[in-house]
Amino acid sequence: MTKERSMIQVRPAALLLMVAALALAGCTALTRDVLVKESGQPASSVASHCSGSEWMDNSMIAVVPIPIVAFASPTQELNDITTDDVLKRCGPPERLANRHVEVNRGLCVPLTLTRLITLGVWHWCPADVSYDADVTAPAPAVASTAPAIQNQIQNQAQPEPSYGGVARAR
Repeated sequence: MTKERSMIQVRPAALLLMVAALALAGCTALTRDVLVKESGQPASSVASHCSGSEWMDNSMIAVVPIPIVAFASPTQELNDITTDDVLKRCGPPERLANRHVEVNRGLCVPLTLTRLITLGVWHWCPADVSYDADVTAPAPAVASTAPAIQNQIQNQAQPEPSYGGVARAR
């Protein structure tokens, strides 16, 4: 009598599917970058909410831009995406609260083809940048300078008695 062993065989297609799923999950984790995430800050006087999304160039170039050698070289971003550059559309930084900026470089993964074409020198990377923030009301003007300005205005408007009631310019 021969014993038959039951073996679990993994088909090549299933193995390829598992590898692709793990690779894409890893790429997705590496392609999302949260630049700033402030939440829960009590905004004293929220005037409006600013949010949006746009495509920005986040291309990279090799530090040593020699073809083929550039594959082993580290890369430098040509257009650095910063929080201040993105949120300046919403207003001055001191008036923004509950800021959130996220950069999605998911399209960079299939576009590694540009790095292959340029022999490692340049990599085109369009990034989808989404942002939102609460815009607070501007701070009130300082009240201590107002009386001094009002006194100057009143002194200029009063006619001088030596000219018979006609005011002269100072």
